[in-house]
Amino acid sequence: MSLEILQAKSDLRDLIDSYATLTDAKKVSEQMLLFTTNARFKVYFGDQLVSDVTGTKQLEEEFNGHVALVKRYFTANAQHVVRVDGDSATGVVFSQVKMVRDEEGQEVLTDYSVQYHDVYIRQDEKWFIQERKSHYIIAEARALQG
Repeated sequence: MSLEILQAKSDLRDLIDSYATLTDAKKVSEQMLLFTTNARFKVYFGDQLVSDVTGTKQLEEEFNGHVALVKRYFTANAQHVVRVDGDSATGVVFSQVKMVRDEEGQEVLTDYSVQYHDVYIRQDEKWFIQERKSHYIIAEARALQG
């Protein structure tokens, strides 16, 4: 494996970890800077497509709507399997996402096991997410105690 590919894989790992960190901090505007302006973002629950958004303007509106409903996020990224081909790459990220919301005065934790199937583009020596397909594999909700 060449030094260039190793560097690209490291940069891409930083990109997906930045996405998770900004999600947890609810910094949606900063998160949009990780995408190309014409990025496409799809969300699947099981085999069902529940959201399909194109462009960072629409994506930011969508994300802000979700953030308004969530008190706290906690994201842990695991494997990141990447294939680099010059200035483009594809990758799969395995992630555990926890969200706490208020439901009728009770804090409810929803725990999601997610696979992100990504297409990345390098522009001006920087990597961006061009396409992200979020596959929610497992979702579990429960009331938090205390």
